[in-house]
Amino acid sequence: MIIISNKLFTKLLKNYTGISIFPFIILKYGKDDFSTQPYEIIVNHERIHLRQQLETLVIFFYLLYLIFYIINRIKGMRHYDAYRNIPFERESYINEKDLNYLKHRKFWNWVTFSRSQPSETKSRT
Repeated sequence: MIIISNKLFTKLLKNYTGISIFPFIILKYGKDDFSTQPYEIIVNHERIHLRQQLETLVIFFYLLYLIFYIINRIKGMRHYDAYRNIPFERESYINEKDLNYLKHRKFWNWVTFSRSQPSETKSRT
């Protein structure tokens, strides 16, 4: 289920366009506010997160997400780099443009992104 909530993103998550909180995808804008392809990419990115949440029984997704983020920060990464190098985010960003990804995605595929090298990201902060 997709929910549009500009207020949530205005105050709390101002640098983000979407978030997945099982079983919902909450977006900053409606479909008419995006061109068709970017909207579909954002929704696909969030659907990948929903699948990851199901695989980790939801609660462990959030626990692992926080642990990976903290470890990345301890390694000296800035906020944006620490966020982008969370295995869940790496899998989602790398595969978000493949709108058929979830049809052929292997179970617990996010684990392969925890073993690979960190992404080289350009920090926004």
